Amino acid sequence: MVYQRGDDGSAPLRVPGADGLVAGVRYVPSPNCNDYPPGPPPGLLVVHNISLPPCRYGGDAVERLFTNTLDPAADPYFADIHALRVSAHFFIRRDGELVQFVPVGKRAWHAGVSSWRGREGCNDFSLGVELEGCDYEPFTDAQYRTLIALAKGLSQAGPLELAGHSDIAPGRKTDPGPYFDWSRLRRGLAG
Repeated sequence: MVYQRGDDGSAPLRVPGADGLVAGVRYVPSPNCNDYPPGPPPGLLVVHNISLPPCRYGGDAVERLFTNTLDPAADPYFADIHALRVSAHFFIRRDGELVQFVPVGKRAWHAGVSSWRGREGCNDFSLGVELEGCDYEPFTDAQYRTLIALAKGLSQAGPLELAGHSDIAPGRKTDPGPYFDWSRLRRGLAG
């Protein structure tokens, strides 16, 4: 299902309480998650980019990676990554489709070695959203609309800071990359 609610993405997605799933989006459960440590709910949304193989879009390789079913023989690049145990809470395809892999009440394995504002281990206090893309191309209008709607919906549970993977793991990660328009995201959240 492609999420479309207004041309500007101004209407937030609703996150139900008990199951932590966004209503009306496809849920593909990832085993690569666990419980958050005790404490306040996640207050950081980490924006990533991913495409598998790199810089190629479409297909089910990201879903297969996040569900531990990626075929190492399907592409030479997959041979090096198929054994990774990673996930994100959300994935936004180029056409704006939102796919959820981990309920918001569970800890997804998206950040790796990371820190934010002096606090180590960002998986412990963040939600992860992957945009289908790479560091070398702009993201689509549909992706920004869905990301804005998602962030608005998630922020209904409490304040939500925004950071890129490169912000929480500088020198190790570069995503969402130089083509990600942070000012567009912030304007959309303010509007």
